[in-house]
Amino acid sequence: MPGIVGWIAGVYAALLLLLFLAQRSLIYHPSKIVPEPAKYGASDMQVVRIATADGFSLHCWWRAPSRSDRTTFLYFHGNAGNVGDRAFKVRHYLDAGYGVLLVGYRYNADAGGSPSEAGLYADGQAAYEFVRGQNVPAARIVAYGESLGSGIATHIATTNDVGAVVLEAPYTSIGDVAQTHYWYVPARWLLRDRFDSLERVGRIKVPILVLHGEGDVVIPAKFGRTLFAAAREPKEAHFVPGGGHADLYDFGVDSVILDFLRRHIAVEAAAD
Repeated sequence: MPGIVGWIAGVYAALLLLLFLAQRSLIYHPSKIVPEPAKYGASDMQVVRIATADGFSLHCWWRAPSRSDRTTFLYFHGNAGNVGDRAFKVRHYLDAGYGVLLVGYRYNADAGGSPSEAGLYADGQAAYEFVRGQNVPAARIVAYGESLGSGIATHIATTNDVGAVVLEAPYTSIGDVAQTHYWYVPARWLLRDRFDSLERVGRIKVPILVLHGEGDVVIPAKFGRTLFAAAREPKEAHFVPGGGHADLYDFGVDSVILDFLRRHIAVEAAAD
C-alpha cells in the first residue's frame, strides 16, 4: 500500500509540474497570420503598427471616428485568432460612425513577443495612447474586452480615463476559471498570469455593460454575474439565453451595445 500511495503521489506531482510548465500554452493561442483588412470585409480600416514601451510592434487595425463626438472602441479580443476574426463584430460600430482600434497582441502577427499578463497590459497601454493621440478624448473611449481581453479592458479602465467599459464573456479572474476546469488540482495557485478583474471592477467609475451567454461552457455565466455584482453603478448586464462563448453577436448584442452607448456616452449622431 505505501508503494501505491507513493506512486500516486508521484504521478500527481508530475501532473502539477506539467500543468505549471504548460500553463501559458493552455491560456494563449498565438496566431502567425498577418491579416489584411480587405480580406475580412474591413477595407475601410487600415493597418497600423503601434510600438509598445518595451519594444514590440503591434499589428492593429484602425479607423478614425466619423462622429463629431469622436467616440471610439478600443477593442481587446480573446486568447485565440487575430484581429481579422473580429471584423464582423466591429462592422456594426464602423457603420454607425464610431472609431475602432482592433488591438493585436505581441504574440500575434509576427510581432515577436511572448504572451504574459504584464505584456498584454503593456500592449493595452500602447493601444490606449495611440487612440488618445488620434484626437479622441478620454471620455469618448469605450474599453471593450472580449473573453481574455476583458481582463485587459478592466486594467486599462482602472489605470487610465475612459468613457465606458463593455465586457463580453468576462471572468472574475483566470485563476477562478482555471479552477473550474481543472478542479482536481490547485490550479488557482499554479498560475503566473491572474488577470484579477474582480479586484479591479469596483474601482471603475464609468458605465459598465456586461454581456454573457447563459450556455457559455468556456467561461460560465456565473463569473459574469459575480463580476457584474461587484461593479459600481451605472451598470447594465445582458445575459443571453442559449448564447455560448463566441456567438453572442448571433443574438443581436450589437444592438444592446449601441443602445447602451447612446444612453451613456455617445451624445451626437454620425457626422457623415
